[in-house]
Amino acid sequence: MTRPSDATPASKPRSFIANNPSVLWFLLALALFTLGVTALSEATGSGVISTSFVKTLGKTLCLCLIAIAMDVVWGYCGILSLGHFAFFGIGGYAIGMWLMYARTQAIVVENLSASVIPPTPAELSDAIASQIFGVVGASEFPAIWAFSHSLVLQLAMVVLIPGLLALVFGWLAFRSRVTGVYLSILTQAMTLALALYLFQNDSGLRGNNGLSGLQNIPGFEQVPQAQISMAFFWASAVALGLGYVMFAWVLRGKFGNVIRAIRDDEARVRFLGYHVESYKLFIFTLTAIVAGIAGALYYPQAGIINPGEVAPIASIYLAVWVAIGGRGRLYGAVIGAALVSLLSSWFTGGGAPAINLGFYTIQWTDWWLVLLGFSFVAVTLFFPGGIGSLFDKLVRRSS
Repeated sequence: MTRPSDATPASKPRSFIANNPSVLWFLLALALFTLGVTALSEATGSGVISTSFVKTLGKTLCLCLIAIAMDVVWGYCGILSLGHFAFFGIGGYAIGMWLMYARTQAIVVENLSASVIPPTPAELSDAIASQIFGVVGASEFPAIWAFSHSLVLQLAMVVLIPGLLALVFGWLAFRSRVTGVYLSILTQAMTLALALYLFQNDSGLRGNNGLSGLQNIPGFEQVPQAQISMAFFWASAVALGLGYVMFAWVLRGKFGNVIRAIRDDEARVRFLGYHVESYKLFIFTLTAIVAGIAGALYYPQAGIINPGEVAPIASIYLAVWVAIGGRGRLYGAVIGAALVSLLSSWFTGGGAPAINLGFYTIQWTDWWLVLLGFSFVAVTLFFPGGIGSLFDKLVRRSS
């Protein structure tokens, strides 16, 4: 008989970081990258990295964040959503409305400051509306601009509107048990409908003109763009780090196992008594909210947002990024989004030299999408697990 003193002590539960070492490595790499860019930026005086490139890197971090959201909903839960870039655009429009209102208000107040009779609040509102919507032949604020005067309320809209749209759409789709390619088509149709609506001048969001001048932050007109771009770069890095940790935490344990099981065999999970629709709806809504936050950080760095940003092709590109990086791996989504985003900026921005074949000259601004398509096919054929799977093989060989 075994004495109590001889019994093997119960092993202590391992910490979250111990069970997810990739989280620690990712945060360390992100911190080193952020500090390195900061030290070499124009904001610190070194000027090795230009302000425009800092903005490009900041936008890339935002794209990495929405790529992680896409990886969670597709790579882990098995829902191929072709509409998540719509949530990204909604977040951008939500913050862009406040940016345009506050900036235009400052300009109008300055122009009317010399008036003998101070303008009434109604006259001030009409002047701001005329400045913003004159380009589409309107002079009044649409109802959707009701909260544009408040930064706090518009930040709430960044979270609430994508979340509510995803909640309603997901509830209708999942309760009807729409799955597979049919669900993908529905999400694409939702995105197309939103884009077509935004293209209309009477949509209340300036139609094809979109919202512009978003890089001019109200109240910081005297602050150099180098410092503003660095602030957004840091905010994007923090958001990416928090998003990575949050999703890694959500996907751990029993909940993560159920999500993966839904991806692999939804019918069996339902047979075991799990309410599959609730799990899918939670993941779909949460990733939509994160996509909206990523968009709210992205477009002030881009400076402009228009309906073309939420077209269905954007969500297809997003799926390609995740596939190239390796779906089912959070770091794979980051690798895919960062690689494709930076290469796209290089090829389409004139950085890649043209190739003269004698009978034809390859201009990469015209051929970049063809190259991206070939890359997607090559990764699918030869590296089904994406680029991230190569890291897995290296880790297994070294261990």
